[in-house]
Parts: sequence; structure tokens; C-alpha cells
Amino acid sequence: MYPTLYPYGTGGFEDPTHPVTVSIQKQANYYLDLADHSFRYHHSFIFVVVNILQRRAAHLHTSFTVSQPCFKAVSESLLSISPHTLSIVANHLENEGKVSDLSSEQKKVFDLLNEVNTVSARIPGSQASKIYCHNEIHSYSGLFGMPILFLTVNPNPSHSPMFQVIFGDQTINLDDRFPVLVSCTECALRLAKDPVAAADFFDFSIHCLFEFLFGWDFVKGKSSVEGGILG
Repeated sequence: MYPTLYPYGTGGFEDPTHPVTVSIQKQANYYLDLADHSFRYHHSFIFVVVNILQRRAAHLHTSFTVSQPCFKAVSESLLSISPHTLSIVANHLENEGKVSDLSSEQKKVFDLLNEVNTVSARIPGSQASKIYCHNEIHSYSGLFGMPILFLTVNPNPSHSPMFQVIFGDQTINLDDRFPVLVSCTECALRLAKDPVAAADFFDFSIHCLFEFLFGWDFVKGKSSVEGGILG
């Protein structure tokens, strides 16, 4: 599929001849961390890998839930509606068609949508996974009480000297208080060219924030005895 990335025709994912089984996600992460940035600079490799991972998660970890009183009626409706009808309704909505233009049989699809809930919290980037994280935060508030201090941290790689170093710019001197950076246009081009470096920058920034500001020990998974800058 990618002759420029695999010029010898080997090195694909989930090769059964490997002595050790390696998941597609771990292998993709390894490719993106290589000193040779061919994989991370490729125009479609990252998107194709993410799409494959999301599709697999959707097939393996998606289920439907229905309230018990409606189970019998919903199950009968699911059996009566054909896949062809679902496809017609999906294409109609995708083309911004009106619901009133659908037939009575096709409108039954919306009745099912009102009664059936999709559970897909394990799919990365899905709305369900965001709701899962949202509910997790609410659970912490219920257990420990509402926090009295809110802090929003959003590290921006666009004008950060650290991102330029992670990108590979060896001319940046981090010992300077105000390091000399490239132009704003070049910073934006670098950010668009290397999203992996931007993700590494974000992860590094948050890791330093929790370790040195809040005194969190990532190895032990708890607060350190020494604490952080805030105590």
C-alpha cells in the first residue's frame, strides 16, 4: 500500500512470521517515533492507521442498550426493518434531505434511534468516549467534593521553543530567556507538517506540569513526598 515507506515489500502490520506478536497500535507508535520521519511526514499514513483502529474498535466494542419495558417492541422493529431501508435513510440524511419526505416504513428508523442507545466508550475520539471521561470527572467530584480551584492548561506548540526543539530545530537555545524562533509562518508550517511532534510536546508539557507543579509521581501513581511547586 505504501511502496515509499516499505520499499522492500516487508514490514507490514501483524506479520504472522514475527517471533513476538506486536499489536498494530504499538507498531504504528514505533514507526512514528523513528529517527527517520518518513512515516510521520507521510500525507495519509497516520490517518489510515487511525481509521483502521477506530473501525476495529467499532466492530469489537460497540453494543446497543434498550430499556427493559421497550425490549420486545424494539427487537421486533429491528427484525422488521431491512438493511436496505437503513441505507436509504442514511443516504437521505447525508444529502440533507427532509424527514417529511420519508415513507412511514423509513420513519420507523427514527423511532428506533429514540429507544436504542449506542455504547461505544472504548472507541478513541468517539462522542461516547468523551461522555465517559465527562462522567468520570463528575464521579471524582462526587467522591472528593467540588474543587475550589479550577485551572485550565492548554500548551500551545505554535510559538513554543520546546516544540521547535522536538521538531528537530537544533538552533534553538533553551538556556536563553527568550530564544530566537523562526517566523510565525514557518512555525505554522512545522506544526502542520509534524503533528506527532505536537502531540509529544503536549504530552511532555502536561507530564512536567503534574510532576513539578503538583508533585505527582507517575511511576508510583500517587503524590510524591517532596511535593511540587504548589506544595
